[in-house]
Amino acid sequence: MLIIGIAGGTGCGKTTVVNKIISELAASEVNVISQDSYYKDLSHLSYQERTQTNFDHPKSLDFDLLKQHLIDLKEGKSIEQPVYSFVEHNRTKETTLVHPCKVLIVEGILIFTHPDIRDLFDIKIYVHADSDERLIRRIKRDTTERGRDITEVLERYQKTLKPMHQQFIEPTKEFADIIIPNNRRNAVAINIVKTIIRNRILNR
Repeated sequence: MLIIGIAGGTGCGKTTVVNKIISELAASEVNVISQDSYYKDLSHLSYQERTQTNFDHPKSLDFDLLKQHLIDLKEGKSIEQPVYSFVEHNRTKETTLVHPCKVLIVEGILIFTHPDIRDLFDIKIYVHADSDERLIRRIKRDTTERGRDITEVLERYQKTLKPMHQQFIEPTKEFADIIIPNNRRNAVAINIVKTIIRNRILNR
């Protein structure tokens, strides 16, 4: 199984890049796992306490579970992936069954911060976008999809998102094998990634 890690700051367009990469792959050949599914269970905290949690710090993630799940999939075992609720700021009691496949894409802002997780990636991709553009996308997504108001989004951006990006996310660009600009001129980079994936699949 080929495991690809795709990182980058919040709102950089990772999902768009993922969709472009998998567009030519058969559904049976590829699975996508989001870092967001592996936020730690915060059921012991009240809703108000959960809203104050810094979800942009590596400590917010259950990397041990993510690592074990990646190893299991690589060994041909299926996993029960957690399901996370952005409305409740917590894991739900549901899980999603994920089967082994030819290509596994793992996407998330913090996935390159953990050495053990990085070592499991055959290809590491960093998606780069301008900070203003990322903020605009974050505002649109959080207000329309996650039930946040704009004041909350801007406050979180200033207090946690921006400093966490500078401290933890931006520095991981150095670990990337490929850096993809998230603009109209990224077609060449994405086509290169598609070619690499196809070659790896054929040679395995």
